[in-house]
This record gives sequence, structure tokens and C-alpha cells, in this order.
Amino acid sequence: MKNYSNKSVVCFGEVLWDILPNGKKPGGAPMNVAYHLHKLGLKSFMISSIGNDAVGNELLDFLKSIDLPVNYIQQDPHHATSEVHAKIGENDEVTYDILFPVAWDFIQWKPEHEQLISQADAFIFGSLGSRNEASRAALLKMLDHAKFRVFDVNIREPHYSKEFITQLLGKCDMVKLNIAELEMIAGWYDPFCSTELERIDSLFSRFGFQEIIITKGGRGATYYTEAIRYDYPAYHVDVQDTVGSGDSFLAAFLAMKLSDEPLEDMLNYAVAMGAFITSKSGACPDYSKFDLERFIWKRNMAESIF
Repeated sequence: MKNYSNKSVVCFGEVLWDILPNGKKPGGAPMNVAYHLHKLGLKSFMISSIGNDAVGNELLDFLKSIDLPVNYIQQDPHHATSEVHAKIGENDEVTYDILFPVAWDFIQWKPEHEQLISQADAFIFGSLGSRNEASRAALLKMLDHAKFRVFDVNIREPHYSKEFITQLLGKCDMVKLNIAELEMIAGWYDPFCSTELERIDSLFSRFGFQEIIITKGGRGATYYTEAIRYDYPAYHVDVQDTVGSGDSFLAAFLAMKLSDEPLEDMLNYAVAMGAFITSKSGACPDYSKFDLERFIWKRNMAESIF
């Protein structure tokens, strides 16, 4: 991958502590994406809010330790820093207990956001980080200034509404979601859709975005525009947990896309990153870009032997 350190991405939404069976890890989908973008050499910025409390200060310390800017992390004196209890179930599926309200439910628009967002190459947002009216109002204003808007759907029961997801789908350029989210959302608008392609066509015809990425876990991923479909298989690894794997996938895909790499290389890098992160514990393990590329090289060498 080319070194495009002049590229920048802004991520909006939740920062939190994932309380996992093996301990506490920093997380939140947009923060995870920012973390991996930074690891891959892009400039990444996080807009969020934490509480004025000890665990919030710990999150700030973590962000500073990995050289992610904290200039746009607000500190809320009235609401606590978010902690999410994650449980690993059958087939390594993760369920979450997400409390409400917390500090990131009250992210505020600031005048300095306009320049940051308008100059960034991409703006990433999800449905969870805007579940509350306060953060939602801030997000909608930010979307008006973004040049390339990426909607990482990331539905968490019961923290979403059909009406607001519909609104966000109409304000993005690219959508990333998993197969279950695709089935649910397409079914809202056309309950007679019965195949993946019918669901994709339904969303393209209803909304104005140009690209859809469907993540499929152990079955890889599929990329769509209105004109093309590209399926890419998964890398198979020994799974530690799947926390944050979709976020790392998105970061790797965007890093390649903003570097103008071929589509096959974008998907290969993204699928490899997702597998690489599932082989480790937590959403933001310590690694280098070299570690990821060595992982890809070893997998390709192993496959070439057989």
C-alpha cells in the first residue's frame, strides 16, 4: 500500500471501555476505526465526548499514548464516560450491554468542526453514536460539511430507529453493514426482497449513495456499486474474539480506497485486517503496519503451496 500520510479521516461517535471477559479494553466503533487508520499511516481524528471522571481520563491517556489527537474529545461534567459490557457467545458472536445516557450521547457542534471536517478526505459515522437527540443534531450539521460520507450502520438493539437510519442513508456516499443489517433494513422498505441482490438493488434505487460493502464474517465480504458486484473470501484464522473486526475491516478498506488502490487490493487488505484483528484480543490490539503485511504475506505463501 502506498504511504498516503497526507490523507485525513474524521470519525464521529462513541468512545468507551469494552468490559471483556479478560479485562477492560478501549473501544467504540468510530474510535476503533480511527485507531486502525492511524496504525495504517493516515491522519485520523475523533469527535466524541467523555465524562469528567477517572475512566474518561484513562481513555484520554490511551488516545494520547497512541498519538491520536484529543482536541475534539469533549468532556461532559454531567454525564459519565461510557462502559460497555461485552459477552462472547456461540460462534464467537459478541453481545453488548450499552448503558444510556452517557457522555457521547451529548456531543456538541463546535465552530472548529467545520474546517476539520471540510478538509478531511472522509467522514465516518454510525447509528449508535447518534441515538440521542443532542449528538444527532451535531452529526447532521457535520454531515453538511463532509466531502465523502461513510455510514457504518452498526445497529445495536434497542439503540436505533427506522426513521433516523432512513435519514442517514439519504446523507451518505458509502454504506458498510453486515448481512443481518442488510436483511433487516431492506425489509423495511421492500418486504418482498428475498435475495441479497434484490435487497441491494432496493437500497440503491431508494437512496443516493454510490457504494455498499457487506461484511459476512467467515464468508468474507461483498462490494457493490449499481454497476458491479465483487465477492471476496475470508482469511481463516484461529479466533480470539470478533470485537472490532468490522471496524478494522472498514479502516483498511478506506486506507486503500483513499490511496487509489485497485478494488481487489482494497478488499484483500480489508478482509486480511479483519482476520488479523480477530486473531487477537480486543478491538485495538497493539500492532504495526508491518505486522499486518507480514500476516498477509504468510497467508499468501501458505496458500501458494497448496
